[in-house]
Amino acid sequence: MAGNVVVVFDFDRTIIDNDSDRWVVTEMGLTQIFNELRSTLPWTSLMDTMVKELHARGISTKDIAECLKKVLLHPSIIAAIKAAHAFGCDLWIISDANMFFIETILEHHGILGCFSQVNTNPTYVDEEGRLHISPFHNSSMAPHNCHLCPSNMCKGLVIDKIRGSLPEKKRRLIYVGDGGGDYCPTLRLEGGDFVMPRKNYPLWNRIFSNREQVNAQVHEWSSGEELEGILLNLIKKLAVDDAVSHSCSVHSSECVENAQFLSEDAFSPTLHVPLQQL
Repeated sequence: MAGNVVVVFDFDRTIIDNDSDRWVVTEMGLTQIFNELRSTLPWTSLMDTMVKELHARGISTKDIAECLKKVLLHPSIIAAIKAAHAFGCDLWIISDANMFFIETILEHHGILGCFSQVNTNPTYVDEEGRLHISPFHNSSMAPHNCHLCPSNMCKGLVIDKIRGSLPEKKRRLIYVGDGGGDYCPTLRLEGGDFVMPRKNYPLWNRIFSNREQVNAQVHEWSSGEELEGILLNLIKKLAVDDAVSHSCSVHSSECVENAQFLSEDAFSPTLHVPLQQL
């Protein structure tokens, strides 16, 4: 089991292949007003204005939820999340989307319960049935001064909070993301951690434009199948390392023999990424 591993996912263009905010804007006919206001408001305030406009048009939160349920998840992404959860990993989300959108999509696909916590812009529905979206900072956390992140959310501070809340033996992190906002948390990762940037997306570009700034080991992915294979192999590698370390501390004379047995037995040949590439 991999109970010492924490896997942190971004949401938009990582767990889902779309951007959930833009999905709602496009599917619910808000493109024109969105484009008119795009340069005048911070993103979270802009999306709050968009759902306010939907309410004014008589579109309910139930209608928004039905729109969100049409967002597709790659079967391999669902399989990877379920498998990581079954292995005993602690799964978290850090996203610049919002709680209503994320929970609606994950619950529809049957994987919301796999996650220990979702860190994102909070939402609530008022007495008139109108959805409200608020910035993560100033609500869940105090304001920040990070020049790498938008004002509503510094994902790096969330990574620090996650790591600080974990027992010492459970501080091996795997971070999976795609966007520019995922670069700050990537810089907070340590040498024993892993980052999985989506190839040819902003996070991948930033990492490989200045690779020496990143302490974590980097494993790029392009498709759902690649994400599944790489993630599960990394989880199993960390589980093997942990098991061997424990074995060595208890029975040092058997350490080499156990290491060889675990390494040969723990990696499924059905996964997409060979052990020697990790």
